[in-house]
Amino acid sequence: MKQQSSTTYDVVILGTGLAGSVLGAILAKAGNKVLLLDAGSHPRFAIGESTVGYTLVHLRMLAHRYGVPEIGHLGSLEECNEYISTSSGLKRHFGFMIHRDGQEPDPREINQFRLPKVLHLASHYFRQDIDQYLFHVALKYGCTALQNYRVEKVDFDDTGVTVIGVDGTTHRARFVVDGSGFRSPLAEQLGLRDEPTRLKHHARSIFTHMINVDRVDDHVRMGPDDVPPRPWHEGTMHHMFDRGWFWIIPFDNHPKSTNPLCSVGLQLDPRRYPQPGDMTPEEEFWHHVDRFPLVKRQLARARSVRPWVGTGRLQYSSKQVVGERWVLLPHAAGFVDPLFSRGLSNTAEILNVLAWRLIRALKRDDFDPAQFEYVEKLEQNLLHFNDRLVNSAFISFSDYDLWNAVFRIWSYGSLPGAFRIIHEDLKARRNNDDHDIWRGLEDVPNPGLWWPDKREYREIFDEAADYCEAVEAGEMSSQDAADRLFDKMRKADWIPPSLQIAQRDVRFIDPSPSRLRNMLLWSRTKAPADMRPYMVGTAVEAIKHFVKGKRIF
Repeated sequence: MKQQSSTTYDVVILGTGLAGSVLGAILAKAGNKVLLLDAGSHPRFAIGESTVGYTLVHLRMLAHRYGVPEIGHLGSLEECNEYISTSSGLKRHFGFMIHRDGQEPDPREINQFRLPKVLHLASHYFRQDIDQYLFHVALKYGCTALQNYRVEKVDFDDTGVTVIGVDGTTHRARFVVDGSGFRSPLAEQLGLRDEPTRLKHHARSIFTHMINVDRVDDHVRMGPDDVPPRPWHEGTMHHMFDRGWFWIIPFDNHPKSTNPLCSVGLQLDPRRYPQPGDMTPEEEFWHHVDRFPLVKRQLARARSVRPWVGTGRLQYSSKQVVGERWVLLPHAAGFVDPLFSRGLSNTAEILNVLAWRLIRALKRDDFDPAQFEYVEKLEQNLLHFNDRLVNSAFISFSDYDLWNAVFRIWSYGSLPGAFRIIHEDLKARRNNDDHDIWRGLEDVPNPGLWWPDKREYREIFDEAADYCEAVEAGEMSSQDAADRLFDKMRKADWIPPSLQIAQRDVRFIDPSPSRLRNMLLWSRTKAPADMRPYMVGTAVEAIKHFVKGKRIF
């Protein structure tokens, strides 16, 4: 006989990682009864640690828009240190180096994209502390939780859903959200996975947490002209090679850190590097480390503090993510690659557009999937655009000129995209939290692209992806592809000269205060009219706050 819960919930959320707990807190704050179910328990190991400005912007917006200030603490390293723990790391930039077997990296083949100072300091999240904190926040706002609870099945009927555990217990709700990740019970039960996946990118992963990982700055052999705007150790380090890359994500890279660990991992295209049958994941990892002298020096003293994880191909997708009384959150719906740190950004973006729709549906007791169509479109497009971007990057790793072009198209697009979000969010706050302004952010032609309302950016993004695929197919040389992309960037009237995006010999993209001021002058007089409001508005706010020693948000 099944033991049935006497409580009927408004929403059951499967998974209490960052996404499930944040959504649970928002829904509970709005007065809904929420049950959180998780197959594991906190604290626990998790990766997905690197943030970007777009992540911070959306987390701040979620906190203010839905009245859960604790979410906003994740929007800066300073507040993580003050309110959560001192175990997370500092992220001031994305760092990239091209490597070739047996050689030192060429100083002409390095890049850094410095995160602009208009935002708070970004973080490398130590996820076990961050996720446990958010889980407790969800409980604080009234969520009920069951940990170590495995879901066997979800039954749907005209009035709600029944979640059935492997132990025979049942829980009744009006709606179910699956934020459980790759092993999504709903995706499996409803046959939602694309078989095979439609994603073009191929990569598998080997990863762990380590201690005694040296600063790469102490081992790199380059001249004084090759010093980047910020030390390499202050950001997410990408050591790239043909069809693969290492990540180095330190948690010990600022004075207040009390965490000596470092997240270290390796992504490999399994078509180039099939899984060896005679190596453990740890042995294979060190085999690839030995190929590259700088990486070998940086990790010479390092040792793992937990079991190594080795995976098969990581890419998966779902043909549908929204249905009658259910929705999949991003990591239950699909995954591409940790390159460019899109995972947490995608999650925050989806939560922002899902939460108000779900709150409204609960109030109306109307769960017609049509009202969640934008969530479906955004989630599928986030997968599509990230897949094209990462696939292009992997193709370009073997030729620096092509990588250099892809790097610039990605890095610049993230700036106006974030400025647009900041501008509209500040406007909503100035207008007594006008939710119509926040909702207006959704009225864009290319949801899922970081700069979704700029036609010319979509064009060059697509051209970059098409050219890279042509290079891979042998239909175009990588030099020709790079030349065409740089030529288009030079002619673009929507790229401010002060950021030096179109100058292919400028290796470091550095939106410093002086360059942002020059960008403001350009935005006022020369930027296309469709960009001007948010480029000027955000730059003015940034300079104003910077002069006062503060940052926006």
